[in-house]
Amino acid sequence: MRDHSQDPQGHEGSPGAGNDDRQGPETPAVWTGRATNRAQWLMAAVGAACLALGIELAVDSAWTSGLAPLVMAVVGCVAAGLLILYGTLAFVHVAVRVDKDTLEIRCGHIGVPCTRIPLSLVVGADFDPRVTPRQWGGWGYRWRPEKGMGVVVRRGEGFVVRLGDGRTITVTVDDAEAAVRVIRDRLRPLGGRPASA
Repeated sequence: MRDHSQDPQGHEGSPGAGNDDRQGPETPAVWTGRATNRAQWLMAAVGAACLALGIELAVDSAWTSGLAPLVMAVVGCVAAGLLILYGTLAFVHVAVRVDKDTLEIRCGHIGVPCTRIPLSLVVGADFDPRVTPRQWGGWGYRWRPEKGMGVVVRRGEGFVVRLGDGRTITVTVDDAEAAVRVIRDRLRPLGGRPASA
């Protein structure tokens, strides 16, 4: 496994990265960033409570109205709890990695879903200072016909990547301006196309 050094802002880079003629003097070999939404832990607690209620009903229930209502209540609580837990834990944070060839976007603690985009498909990157869940219809991995795909874990800064086929991907991440600079620097050696319109 290759050892990476980190610059003062915590972004990875390999020794001598500035000597690579494909990169600017201050462009790290590998840039990483992330964003976290701590408020979604409250929703995770709600999901855990639903799951616990379902288990409690299954174990200690003395319902006299019949088995069918009990089963429906237990299954409903357990299913709701698991869905809420997955939905929040899968999207409480996003991790972004840009190396010389690829933009990688990983969600949640296990990194699923994961999107890998070859930089050869990217035609531009722009900074968006104000991404909100309301614009996207909520948190998480989103798609809207008029906006493209979004990975939105909190409100605030993010970046928008434009692909050659017309699709766009918006990602909320801390230090999004640095991500845009790194992506644009990677695009120049790939054919000298403009990084933004």
